[in-house]
Amino acid sequence: MTASTAVTGSVTSKDGTTIGYRQLGHGPGVVLLHGIMESAQSHTQLAEELAGDFTVYLPDRRGLSGLQGAHYCIRKEVEDLDALLDKTEATRVFGVSAGAVICLQAALTLTAIEKAAIFEPPLLINGSVSTAFLTRFDEEMAEGKVASALVTAMKGSQMGPPVLNLVPRALLELLTKMMTAVEDKKAKPGDVTMSMLASTLHDDFQLSVETAGALESFNAIGAETLLLGGSKSPAYFRVALDALEHVLPNATRIEFSGLNHGASGNTNRGGKPERVAQELRRFFAESDRHA
Repeated sequence: MTASTAVTGSVTSKDGTTIGYRQLGHGPGVVLLHGIMESAQSHTQLAEELAGDFTVYLPDRRGLSGLQGAHYCIRKEVEDLDALLDKTEATRVFGVSAGAVICLQAALTLTAIEKAAIFEPPLLINGSVSTAFLTRFDEEMAEGKVASALVTAMKGSQMGPPVLNLVPRALLELLTKMMTAVEDKKAKPGDVTMSMLASTLHDDFQLSVETAGALESFNAIGAETLLLGGSKSPAYFRVALDALEHVLPNATRIEFSGLNHGASGNTNRGGKPERVAQELRRFFAESDRHA
């Protein structure tokens, strides 16, 4: 099974927004919800790993499928997921980063979700990470300084390797500008580049702000949950997973040694999708045995 065998489809969300998705594989349905600075194509290799056992749906979230809109909020993302689950009859979801926050919120209200795998949601737990950088990010985006904004987001979210803290910011901005220009030039039709994703960053980070006080509410989640993280990810992701492990009533926890926040993504971005797929396959298959 390869990405080229995937078919495309779409659903209409509650507010009329069209959400596109890719579909591949055969078997029970699994929705893979991408995270920050990602698109549906970011997890095609993970989907291929799972496609022998499951029908995998890879939606492009708002900002790629349709405009996030002036009234964007996590409720809109949950409605989008609800529309896809309703059409596909999928009962399993895997959310990465911001997608994991959405899956947690969805599991509170969408009874269709029986199993939710949660990979490093950027929940704000007792000031574990600051979102003050969003002000500078928004200013740079408004001024058309996309490379500068991407550097601000990378530093603010602590997503770059520690060595980047030793590199002068001006050099980082220059390197980022060159890298995005090369990526845009090489992009094939349908590819989603970093410069295209930059405009989605504010609202993805805003999901963390919106759910800052939601931790205790997740105690009401009835679905089985699998908490996943990498040993080399920024510390605030571990803080969030620790907190969820104590709150969620039916959760198990796995840490991938030597991997980071990009573990589930394609290998060209440093991911190890085969390792993540192994745990997802085991977790999602258990639902059949319990049925």
